Amino acid sequence: MDHIKSKIEELARAHREFIRKNDERLNDMEKKGRSDPLLKQQVDRIASEIQDLVDVKEGLERIETRLNRPGFERMKAGADPLSEVKKAAVTKYLRRGENALSPEEHKLLASDSDPEGGYWVDSEMSTMVINKVFETSPMRAIASIETISGDALEIPDDVDEADAGWTSERATRPETNTPKIGLRRIPVHELYAMPKATQTLLDDARINVEDWLSRKISDKLARLENTAFINGNDTGKPRGILTYPAGTSNPGQVQQVNSGSAAALTADGLRSLFYALKSPYVNDARWLMSRTTVEEISKLKDANNQYLWQPSLQAGEPQTLLGHPIERMEDMPAVAPGSLSLAFGDFRQAYTIVDRTGLRVLRDPFSSKPFVLFYATKRTGGDVTNFEAFVIQKTAA
Repeated sequence: MDHIKSKIEELARAHREFIRKNDERLNDMEKKGRSDPLLKQQVDRIASEIQDLVDVKEGLERIETRLNRPGFERMKAGADPLSEVKKAAVTKYLRRGENALSPEEHKLLASDSDPEGGYWVDSEMSTMVINKVFETSPMRAIASIETISGDALEIPDDVDEADAGWTSERATRPETNTPKIGLRRIPVHELYAMPKATQTLLDDARINVEDWLSRKISDKLARLENTAFINGNDTGKPRGILTYPAGTSNPGQVQQVNSGSAAALTADGLRSLFYALKSPYVNDARWLMSRTTVEEISKLKDANNQYLWQPSLQAGEPQTLLGHPIERMEDMPAVAPGSLSLAFGDFRQAYTIVDRTGLRVLRDPFSSKPFVLFYATKRTGGDVTNFEAFVIQKTAA
């Protein structure tokens, strides 16, 4: 906690210096029509340093949360009477391969974590990998998540609204139109990682093979899936939030609001985006953008000479824009002409991630000697399920 307080104090000092320098830059632009290049460099440097401090602060807060979490990513001792037996069998398999397992161990792991069998990890390791993926994939922190045992999630989809009308006491009441109910299907796609290690490394008893492998797998899976949740094309991967056509008149369209400038974000454009989101979704809405976009927005003021962006100067509190949290997504495009660099909405209602139960790890000691390959697969899908629950900013006049 002392480390977090220290970083908050550093962040506050940096923010005060940023305001002083940026105000000086804006005054120069107002008076002279341009700013001193050296002053602009100073403002950019401080803006970048602020985001570095935000990274450190949020990282420390995540560590503190994990340390205080019951079970700390691992199953509680005694929760599964076979836990230690499974763990020992997994370690033997990872180090020596399937032939090293006894018939009892072979049967235990082959049917442990998935109805299809053949998933050579115990439930504890599977949970460890999934937890780490959740912690490093920003989209998972804000979207809805469903776990299934089949190959797709099917969700009822209201195609249109029920019809209604006014009537009087004695008037006839003709039948009104009945809304059509569609079905939205979100399939799961296969995601894989294939880290490798030498047999010598695996033979070293000091190496915790489970922890090493779970870190390698979770890091790769998290980066790949988060990119797909933003930009995926639904061909062998989830469909991303930025891949739908612009519009509001037809299902499957997402409203886009121009920034007001052909190549930059503007304070007026951000406010237009904020007020374009329908009222039912505003309370739980948050902003999605990359680090460089946050730095650009941090320099903007409104018509009342007030900064739109605010740093996180309280433990556990995020940085905000117009009073709503910012979720940093490095897969969001940088600000450029025609880019979709900013999204605002309630993504718990807007986007659904679908996970297929089970994690498969297959050991391959032959294909890349002297290395042993670990081919890990996980099945995940994702798609927009409420198109009016978020809006997108387009960098355009």
